[in-house]
Amino acid sequence: MAAHLSYGRVNLNVLREAVRRELREFLDKCAGSKAIVWDEYLTGPFGLIAQYSLLKEHEVEKMFTLKGSRLPAADVKNIIFFVRPRLELMDIIAENVLSEDRRGPARDFHILFVPRRSLLCEQRLKDLGVLGSFIHREEYSLDLIPFDGDLLSMESEGAFKECYLESDQTSLYHAAKGLMTLQALYGTIPQIFGKGETVPPDPMFCFQQVANMMIRMKREFTGSQNSIFPVFDNLLLLDRNVDLLTPLATQLTYEGLIDEIYGIQNSYVKLPPEKFAPKKQGDGGKDLPTEAKKLQLNSAEELYAEIRDKNFNAVGSVLSKKAKVISAAFEERHNAKTVGEIKQFVSQLPHMQAARGSLANHTSIAELIKDVTSDYKFANSILASEDFFDKLTVEQEFMSGIDTDKVNSYIEDCIAQKHPLIKVLRLVCLQSVCNSGLKQKVLDYYKREILQAKRLLLQTYGYEHILTLHNLEKAGLLKPQTGGRNNYPTIRKTLRLWMDDVNEQNPTDISYVYSGYAPLSVRLAQLLSRPGWRSIEEVLRILPGPHFEERQPLPTGLQKKRQPGENRVTLIFFLGGVTFAEIAALRFLSQLEDGGTEYVIATTKLMNGASWIESLMEKPF
Repeated sequence: MAAHLSYGRVNLNVLREAVRRELREFLDKCAGSKAIVWDEYLTGPFGLIAQYSLLKEHEVEKMFTLKGSRLPAADVKNIIFFVRPRLELMDIIAENVLSEDRRGPARDFHILFVPRRSLLCEQRLKDLGVLGSFIHREEYSLDLIPFDGDLLSMESEGAFKECYLESDQTSLYHAAKGLMTLQALYGTIPQIFGKGETVPPDPMFCFQQVANMMIRMKREFTGSQNSIFPVFDNLLLLDRNVDLLTPLATQLTYEGLIDEIYGIQNSYVKLPPEKFAPKKQGDGGKDLPTEAKKLQLNSAEELYAEIRDKNFNAVGSVLSKKAKVISAAFEERHNAKTVGEIKQFVSQLPHMQAARGSLANHTSIAELIKDVTSDYKFANSILASEDFFDKLTVEQEFMSGIDTDKVNSYIEDCIAQKHPLIKVLRLVCLQSVCNSGLKQKVLDYYKREILQAKRLLLQTYGYEHILTLHNLEKAGLLKPQTGGRNNYPTIRKTLRLWMDDVNEQNPTDISYVYSGYAPLSVRLAQLLSRPGWRSIEEVLRILPGPHFEERQPLPTGLQKKRQPGENRVTLIFFLGGVTFAEIAALRFLSQLEDGGTEYVIATTKLMNGASWIESLMEKPF
């Protein structure tokens, strides 16, 4: 069991065990010794539900990464391909199978499509002459993966682009399937709320499509009626297009900054090794490790659970206090006089050593972040590194409504100095969203500066990125202002999206996660809980798409009777991705004594602004 998945109101170990059981059943169909050939993208998500020990129990002896030509030698009876349903992967599989057939002895081949079986892929295997080689061709519905006690993700890397640029509803179908699995395990969710933007050319909205698919799946379900007492009170479906602003801003929580700078993938981060090298006297810094330091980040680690959602400015004081506590605990050994006292100290030693190791790791991570973002010069004051400070200043000016309607000199300088294109696009899109689109002459100027082949003898990004700009326009991130009207000031004021006075050390509002900006998506969730969306009808009409409420009837006897002081549990599903800063803000609301609601977060993808923009970029032709 993964203990960190069961700390909250909803025991997500139940879901984890359900998907593990399905995996074990498939492996047992392939009798005998096994080698698994992995689509590399799947190894991370699978690692969250099934470690090698489970696979080994079911006779998995070898594991390889899916690559062209011949597979490595393996004395096994079964070769199983775990792959996403992608045509290009079928070509590689066919090459592997044909090379094995020539090498002999005969092997049994199997293929497991994740998360769905594909007729197109099977046709490609048939065209390549290898379809008949597979004894089992099945699908493994790994739709929602438990990441933490309050966090689920589909890890569908192309979900936003598929929905909003390609009108592909596949990820929405799997979101609905994942939600149906949750209802089968945790009971029917009585109320569904939704807010979202249209998906051209379809007049339907993402959240509406997911809700409709759920209801249709439930209606078509032929088994007995769900008799499980409901764990969730509400489901809130939010299209990412409702809040395009939040992911574009730089996250300022501890976990958010780790993701911004180094990237968190499937709960793991790879960090520069220098800060983690053991310090030896007289070594002159020689023989430093060269391999990245890989750390797992989740609430199973006590210290990380405490600091991950804090604003980075509040992390240093926590680490300092923790260091004093751990140091004092180790000093207690000098006070142990009797055999009983010594035995008690020794029994606590493993936990204390683990705590000291955790503190050392997070102190090193904090130093790495500080190297990028700031230098602490005075108590409770930050002198930020120049570029990070300048970028953050521009972002916060845009979010607070300052100078959003004209060409920004910092963005001009970034283009002239050929800063990373993703950084430039992120800032331009942020300005566009905070101005409800850019004036045509401003938009044309930015496009010209980005696309032109040369600028004063300095090579800029070039015309090959014209398709990327087109994608950003189609997604609503970069667009001309229509009608000369900027709705953002009304939205900002009504929803209190910008707070000038933010207490980063002891926050009282969700705006601490961006040091002033309150995520629009989370503010909507907060207001839905109390006092309700009727209080903001005007601003809801301004935001993209309609909102709706759907009730799902419960069988007699399963209606929830809440005890005095008992919080509601709301499942909030972000269709198109969610950031760690938004997750931190929702956890902050869950922990409020008078909040009234605890949140479980689900999403199609955990992301940040850079990974989001990158997913929308076209490769230069």
